[in-house]
This record gives sequence, structure tokens and C-alpha cells, in this order.
Amino acid sequence: MPPTDRKLTMDELGRVDAAGYKAMAKHRLRFVLDDVRSRHNVGSIFRTADAFAMEGIDLCGFTPLPPHREIEKTALGATLSVPWAHHASTLDAVKALLAAGWEVWAVEQTLQAVPITEWQPARDQGVALVLGNELNGVDEAVVAACTGSLVVPQGGTKHSLNVSVCAGIVAAWAVLGTFGPLSEATRRPLLR
Repeated sequence: MPPTDRKLTMDELGRVDAAGYKAMAKHRLRFVLDDVRSRHNVGSIFRTADAFAMEGIDLCGFTPLPPHREIEKTALGATLSVPWAHHASTLDAVKALLAAGWEVWAVEQTLQAVPITEWQPARDQGVALVLGNELNGVDEAVVAACTGSLVVPQGGTKHSLNVSVCAGIVAAWAVLGTFGPLSEATRRPLLR
């Protein structure tokens, strides 16, 4: 580390509180969770949505709902800042988003999935990212209803990522790929 570098203090980070987050402008980006079963994954995804100033999260099917201590363990309060809604059916939630003019992308390994490195998210409309169950992925009927599918290119032997890790990668790509790098000079004006 250069001798003039140091970690930023909490004051220097300029964090907003939950009320400030709710009032600030958001990226037209949201997660749709399709039967994600782990409360820790749900909490982590809330924290990612907060970090990237996303518009909200749709919790579908049997995805656990806040408040719950296991969700809060990884969300660290993001359930209070990120708007969320519950839907009994992921397919109905996806259809409603499509009808409202959103692009809806399943994050799933399909024959025609677009690698996120080649994906250009829409700048002029909302983008919803559907993340699937830890064992079964995104339901086949939900995949069929989506605008398309996205895949995170990977090597190794597992050919899969934890759903919360995948959420972070795809959200970062969508935000940085659409709006450009968030330098210190541009980050706050962009997000407020």
C-alpha cells in the first residue's frame, strides 16, 4: 500500500441512512428471487441490492421474507432500506414486470444465454434479474417467459455459483456496464 493511502472512515464513506436511501434516486434494476430457500442468501442479496442502489426486490414463492434474524445476519439492515414485495408466483411477478415495460432476464444456463460480458442492459427502461433456487435454478416456465437469459462465464469443475455471489456479479455488471464506473467524483451525484 502506498504510504499516503489508508482505509476510509465511516464518515468519509458518506453512507446514507435507510430514510435517505429510500428518498434517493435508484438504478432501474431489481432482483426477482424464484424460490430461493436460504435466509442467508436472501439477506446477502438484500445487501447487494442496497450497495448498488437498486430499485427493489421481488421475493417469490417460498423465498423467506423479512423480518427474520437469519436474513438480518447477512442483510445488516438492508431489509429496511431496499423496498421489497412478496408474490406467490414468480411467473406472475415476471409477467407483471414485462407488462409494465421492464426487461426481465433469467440468470440461468440455457442454450441461448447471453454471457454478461456481452450483455448491454437497457438504459431507458427497467431491468429485472431473476435468480433461482439453489438446487433447481430458475423454473423452466419462468425462463420461457423472460426477455432472455444471462450467464456468468466460468471455468472450473462446478459450473455454478452461490446465488448471492452470482447476484453481486450480475448487479455490478449491470450497474457499471450501464452507467460507467462510479468514481468518487461521480458516485454521489449519480446515486442521489
